[in-house]
Amino acid sequence: QVQLEESGGGLVQAGGSLRLSCAGSGRTFSANAMGWFRQAPGKEREFVASIGWNGANTEYADSVKGRFTISRDNAKNSVYLQMNSLKPEDTAVYYCAAETGVFSHVIGSNPFWGQGTQVTVSS
Repeated sequence: QVQLEESGGGLVQAGGSLRLSCAGSGRTFSANAMGWFRQAPGKEREFVASIGWNGANTEYADSVKGRFTISRDNAKNSVYLQMNSLKPEDTAVYYCAAETGVFSHVIGSNPFWGQGTQVTVSS
């Protein structure tokens, strides 16, 4: 029901910034919690940030608090992740996720996934 496509990844030096975008399709997009996860080489996919269906609730992993900001624009069917003060340990493939339940505030255990976009932070 929901298809997601990430963009905005790339190579940046430590301390720099990137803005990831996730374009979604589907009639229920505006009623689903959205989020970002990442997976580094040799590690499991981990939670980064999420935003509730109406944008009122946000959560962040401790490792990115104060540096990353998640936002959404339902009129444009888009979710964004502004990443500032990037560190080499932020290097990973970043995945957009959409909760399957409507009017949701958090991401559940079986979300829809985008294909991922690579973020590489050099020292």
